[in-house]
Amino acid sequence: MNPSHIEHIGIAVADLKNAIDHYEKVFGMKCYNIEEVAEQKVRTAFFRVGQTKIELLEATSPESPIARFIENRGEGIHHIAFAVRGIEEQLKHAERQGVKLIDSVPRKGAEGLDIAFIHPRSTHGVMIEICEDKNG
Repeated sequence: MNPSHIEHIGIAVADLKNAIDHYEKVFGMKCYNIEEVAEQKVRTAFFRVGQTKIELLEATSPESPIARFIENRGEGIHHIAFAVRGIEEQLKHAERQGVKLIDSVPRKGAEGLDIAFIHPRSTHGVMIEICEDKNG
């Protein structure tokens, strides 16, 4: 896949406001964007750390994948997102390599990025998101 960089690290949280306050107070970071992605039943908040972002994810519905994640595993790292060029071709390549995909075609994610998820069974237990590298 040859990612250009880690686009963001997604962290599932039960209470977005409390988590934002905590990250701002403890780490001195400033939340620069809060956004709801209705299709994914999630509200997100973003912080920058160098070129990488931290994305806090709060479920907006009990049926949200984030709600299920927190129910099963508790709060914590949900995924690592890599920036790639040519996301559609990267997904086809991964599929040809036998990688189990959650998304075989990209969908819209937060900040208007085209995204797709790779199943943790194909990545040693870590959910991987790939995002179209808009800077590449």
